[in-house]
Amino acid sequence: MFKYKPKSIDEIVVRDFSFKFPDELDPVWIPGKRVRSHMFNGLSLTMPYLEPFLVKTGRETVIHVESEELRNDIRAFCGQESQHYKCHRRLNDLLAANGYSEFKHVEADMDKAWRKLTAEPLEKRLAYAAGFETMTNGFTRWLIKKRLLLFKNADPHITSFWLMHMIEETEHKTVALDCFMAYSGRYLPRFIGVFHGSFHVVGHGLRAMIVALKKDGVLHKPSTWLELTQEMASMIYNVGPFLLRALLPWHDARDEIDPEWMQQWIKGYAAMPAEGPLPLIDTAHPDMPIPFKNIQVAE
Repeated sequence: MFKYKPKSIDEIVVRDFSFKFPDELDPVWIPGKRVRSHMFNGLSLTMPYLEPFLVKTGRETVIHVESEELRNDIRAFCGQESQHYKCHRRLNDLLAANGYSEFKHVEADMDKAWRKLTAEPLEKRLAYAAGFETMTNGFTRWLIKKRLLLFKNADPHITSFWLMHMIEETEHKTVALDCFMAYSGRYLPRFIGVFHGSFHVVGHGLRAMIVALKKDGVLHKPSTWLELTQEMASMIYNVGPFLLRALLPWHDARDEIDPEWMQQWIKGYAAMPAEGPLPLIDTAHPDMPIPFKNIQVAE
């Protein structure tokens, strides 16, 4: 029987994603890293289809949950995911407008894929959601801990957006798995969901990346495939261990320690004035610190 346990944070905060991307945004937004730029662009394309699916699934689950604490977590989870996909929508429209109109065809297929998934039984959808959220837990640590390697001198708007997105993914890291455990708790569907949720999202994102590289006329080049191999190896190396741990019968996202940089970002945001744009991360800074004044960070 499911029993709610306290989270590693006090509150899941629904924040306004007030990033205003420049109209002339360059889709190759990480200097010298075309494959990496398009890899993240491809993942961004999935979000306006994936995250509404997660929200719908979460809202359907509320009526099956007895824990008031988990019901509150679900509401906050849905609030955060709704903010995420709206901002990804703005970014994706700019990517299409700035040279990649082919993304519209890719998005049409994504729309069909997640509409089909929405018709599946709730247990399968919850297992999928729990599996995907396991992957984002790994992505958060990868993007934060390796931020200098990944985003040095990159566009500050997109970098700041991705890192803030990952911070909130870690804030609500317990919710999807708690939902599954409260509704079903069966091990085999959860095991399958780790692969289904992770590979389904990444697969659609990589397809979009390939479309962009083909449009750029570089897909046939050995240097492109070398860079692609390096990026995939980095993703597997950094995210793979989180997926493997999620396969354990006793897995609990609460056991994954939140990065210090993320914790300090949350403190900095809480101390920020109520109005005003979100501060951008200085990607040219040798440490890429959190973008809030008077907050010290050890990592």
